[in-house]
Amino acid sequence: MYDAACLSEPQTLHRETLQRAVGELGVSVRRRDEATVLDGLRQAGCLKARFPRALVPGWIDVMTLNTSGGIAGGDRLDSAFDVQVNGRASIAAQAAERFYRALPGGAPSRVRTRIAVAAGAAAEWLPQETILFDRCALDRRLEVDLADDAWFLGVESLVFGRTAMGETVEQASLRDLIQVRRAGRRLWHDAVRLDGDVAATLRRKAVAGGALAIATILHVARGAEAMLTAVRDALPLPSREGVGGRGPAPESAASAWNGMLIARILAPDSATLRVAVVAVLRVLRHDRPLPRVWMC
Repeated sequence: MYDAACLSEPQTLHRETLQRAVGELGVSVRRRDEATVLDGLRQAGCLKARFPRALVPGWIDVMTLNTSGGIAGGDRLDSAFDVQVNGRASIAAQAAERFYRALPGGAPSRVRTRIAVAAGAAAEWLPQETILFDRCALDRRLEVDLADDAWFLGVESLVFGRTAMGETVEQASLRDLIQVRRAGRRLWHDAVRLDGDVAATLRRKAVAGGALAIATILHVARGAEAMLTAVRDALPLPSREGVGGRGPAPESAASAWNGMLIARILAPDSATLRVAVVAVLRVLRHDRPLPRVWMC
């Protein structure tokens, strides 16, 4: 009944022999006349890319998929995106990514993403939320290399447990790094490290003040500082009664300098966080429609 290579039989479930998901994805796009078109595509393992009809002329929409259905300890995912001269690319994920419980003492899941944006080009990194499960182990890195006049907008959201399902994250191991370089010089280095009793750490006022959903929005462009007032107006402030009058408002702040704008949002749950994130993205994207996967 079972193939000799099948790893689903109990006696074969040793840490050294468990199946692990491996995915590699490489996407390159270029400008052709007034359109941005696919120039190269390489996909292997569980990582795939699809290219739905663009919502905005001149842009190409890149939708990524992880066919493994979630990420477990020991999985390895590597993605690279190249936006060539004057290209326009919006990169989004089909759904929120889930990081499941890892085996005690096992290897963490390893996720690496590289985005290169050439002269006069623009790129958006718009994955949906990253949902962390109790006792997950994650080592993730996002590296962005920009030409001096490139335009970039990115968002990363971390959700600690699905509160609507009554789930909590008590223990976890998280290494999350975002690096941005402009013209070869480091512009932004943002490292998050959480270990052990994550629930207690998140309750600390200097960390998250009890928030269970956290987002970082990063915008790099010439004149990014000019967007600061509009972004602050879009952010839900603690003094307000809530987002759209529903429930407690998340905490948020934004600052801008040196051609870069950063916004942080802390929220009690993923639904509240998303409303706040979408409000800021609308401002920074000048009301261009979000990728269709964000509307599901």
